[in-house]
Amino acid sequence: MHLLNNIKLHCLHPKSYTSLLWFPSPRIRYLELFVIMFSTIVSILMELFIGPSKHQPLDIDGTIPSYHLHNFEHATISLNFFVYAIFSIIFDKIMVPSTLIQNGLTLLLASLAFGQEFLLFHLHSTDHKGVEGQYHWLLQIVIFSSFATTLLGILFPKSSLNSFVRSYTIMFQGIWFMVMGIILWTPHFVPKDCFLTWEEGRQVVRCHNKEALERAKALANIQFSWYLVEYFSLITKFEDEDLEDVEVQKKRLVTNG
Repeated sequence: MHLLNNIKLHCLHPKSYTSLLWFPSPRIRYLELFVIMFSTIVSILMELFIGPSKHQPLDIDGTIPSYHLHNFEHATISLNFFVYAIFSIIFDKIMVPSTLIQNGLTLLLASLAFGQEFLLFHLHSTDHKGVEGQYHWLLQIVIFSSFATTLLGILFPKSSLNSFVRSYTIMFQGIWFMVMGIILWTPHFVPKDCFLTWEEGRQVVRCHNKEALERAKALANIQFSWYLVEYFSLITKFEDEDLEDVEVQKKRLVTNG
């Protein structure tokens, strides 16, 4: 929706277009930000309290055990986006809506969130040399693209191309997260000659030999490429339909004006 909203906004107001990171909803202005806040809270609860077998992530002496470090890393990523959402609401309330300063501060917050997400995945405590590592390495490419385009949005707020790429990469992050969840933690979809096993309190994919590992990594690269192209084709199809709607709206405005 972000991508289509930005395209529609640019087509309706090409001269005054300014890229937006979130869009007010007709009835509940902050619905999008509320959804982000709710989702991140659920994610934090899942990582720190619901997921762990003891329903708390700390050791007996109050320290963080090594097998729960990844839970804290994931929860920290969610916390960063929660902060982005809540401060976006605050900025919208205390500033004139859709000003360059407000948009710039909102983009800066989102850049920090994406930057920390990239850093935490890049320096992840989990061993990422195997199949999971390949999926995470590809994920980092998408996260860095989201970070870079969000940061560039501060310098080029009227760039529709930058806005298109940013929205595309943010959506693709979600797609790739779902792909990872299915391939890496669903036994039926684990690559051939590989298997799920428990290590340090979590399930990981291991392969029987080096050949199977290299095959699984190559499949990850192919999947990434296919999803990238298929998603772009789907977006292009919706974009064409959206542009037709915009043209109809323009004709109505001209007729009524």
